[in-house]
Amino acid sequence: MSDLTPRQIVSELDRHIIGQDMAKRAVAVAVRNRWRRRQLDPDFAREVVPRNIVMVGPTGVGKTEIARRLARLVKAPFVKVEASKFTEVGYVGRDVESMVRDLLEIGISMVRAEHAQSVRESAQKAVEERLVGLLLGDEKSDDSSDDESHEFVRTRMREKLADGTLDEREIEINVRDTRPTPAINMIGMDQMDPGMNSILENLVPERRSRRRVTVDRARTLLLEEETEKLLDQQKIIEQAIERTENAGMIFIDEIDKIASSDRQGNSDVSRQGVQRDLLPIVEGSAINTKHGVVHSDQILFIAAGAFHGTSVSDLMPELQGRFPIRVELDALTRDDFRRILTEPDAAITKQQCALLGTESLEIRFTDDSLDALAELAAEANATLENIGARRLMTVMEKVFEELAFDAPDMAARGETSVEITDSFVRERLAPLLKDEDLGRFVL
Repeated sequence: MSDLTPRQIVSELDRHIIGQDMAKRAVAVAVRNRWRRRQLDPDFAREVVPRNIVMVGPTGVGKTEIARRLARLVKAPFVKVEASKFTEVGYVGRDVESMVRDLLEIGISMVRAEHAQSVRESAQKAVEERLVGLLLGDEKSDDSSDDESHEFVRTRMREKLADGTLDEREIEINVRDTRPTPAINMIGMDQMDPGMNSILENLVPERRSRRRVTVDRARTLLLEEETEKLLDQQKIIEQAIERTENAGMIFIDEIDKIASSDRQGNSDVSRQGVQRDLLPIVEGSAINTKHGVVHSDQILFIAAGAFHGTSVSDLMPELQGRFPIRVELDALTRDDFRRILTEPDAAITKQQCALLGTESLEIRFTDDSLDALAELAAEANATLENIGARRLMTVMEKVFEELAFDAPDMAARGETSVEITDSFVRERLAPLLKDEDLGRFVL
């Protein structure tokens, strides 16, 4: 588990997300508290529960991005779910326990990738020997002179494989068929008992097929097989369950959609039901999965919602109590947009420069063009609908629409650079903002 300090976590988040300092500090402390808990006496640590967080703020201000970047930073299993997609037990739809099962699957993928990396060298050697055997037809005599000659040939074949000489040659290989089994996939996986699902999977025999592929493609397919042979599946699952339980994060978006402003209204019964089902998961319970039992006691839950017309206090009191940290995220301003355009490591202006750079076209933004982009994005949010930082992406795409289309032809004509100015931006966006109906359609 990551031992980053809160200050280090916030510093890393600052590289990708502009503003929202309170939210960054809250999640940084919550993650650090998990590390602190691991340093305690195990008996006492069991009494320390996660400080779950609820973020309140309009769309596009960074709620999801903060949680996603945080999970990536601390290398934790992370899953995003939408509260509005769940239904009360007994109704058709996803049950809330499926979010923990999804989280475990992501944890297994993470741990498997780490184990695969540790055996990669051995797997590559095994693949090389299989390829040499396939290319030579595995012919080998019994006498010693032939043995020496054959080994010389194999050595030469290894050299050719290493320098890529044989990459385009076609060979036939016998590989495991990884296509899904329709009979199992037709069944609603979320509604099926995890134990039954596992039994059904085990009943299906492994399918193999012969394929004619290039040596380069065969190397990739065989590497997957040889890697799988070297992995200890049980150990992977055990470690994944441990990581999911102690480092996993579940981001529950649109939690405001299951809040009830009128607790007496019949229309809110389903919402209340989802909250009741969600409560034991957040409080801590044992969830059955096809890989084993996962305890949710130490999973960190981060909930988020715009809460238009409702508030956090409209959630069930018991559920509110399980989210002790509440953070209000600020709406983005013109100045925030200006910073978003240039400061993050992968700012959209940098992305646009890199994309058109592949066409040998250098893009240069003037300061006044950046001001115009920020100003017009803020104006579009004010006059159309406030979608936060996502508006910058739609604005940028409209500004570059024609240029991106013509870039290959411009490069062919020897044009190597384009300067994006204030007038360039306004020429393409101002008419759209004047025509509100057209603006809604395009922006």
